[in-house]
Amino acid sequence: MGQINFKSVGQTRLQKTTNSLSSSLKPVGILTPLQFGNDGNFFRVSTTLADQVADNLKNLLLTNWGERVIHFDFGANLKPLLSEMVSLDDFDGEACSRIKGAVDRWMPFISLEGFESSVDKTANASANGLAVIKLTIIYNVPALKLFNKALEITLYAL
Repeated sequence: MGQINFKSVGQTRLQKTTNSLSSSLKPVGILTPLQFGNDGNFFRVSTTLADQVADNLKNLLLTNWGERVIHFDFGANLKPLLSEMVSLDDFDGEACSRIKGAVDRWMPFISLEGFESSVDKTANASANGLAVIKLTIIYNVPALKLFNKALEITLYAL
């Protein structure tokens, strides 16, 4: 029998496959809000389509008309609705209509399933003179086999 020095022994096929799979996660897109990445990327990035779709949907819902260069009507335009709000029922109906219109136009591959709104009445929110409204949107992305995903956004109104 011969002598073997362990310093000259390589990796097994299983180890090579595992290492190549873990290092093969390519960035799909940049996540918002912008933050420095710690995994070799300059910014924090998504590595799955599900994460990127959720981030893009959040950006669509939080963008108001006129905020996106070239695409004036990009977004759900929810902020002006906050100042017009008379009752929560009126707000819910109009918010659903605006969200559905924006998603149908800009992200038609998303199927909206549910909507829920709530007013945050904690002392911290009311002390600042802000009305804090939380919206929860349930959605599906059939092409990616994503079902019953929830996205929560927070809107602030004076």
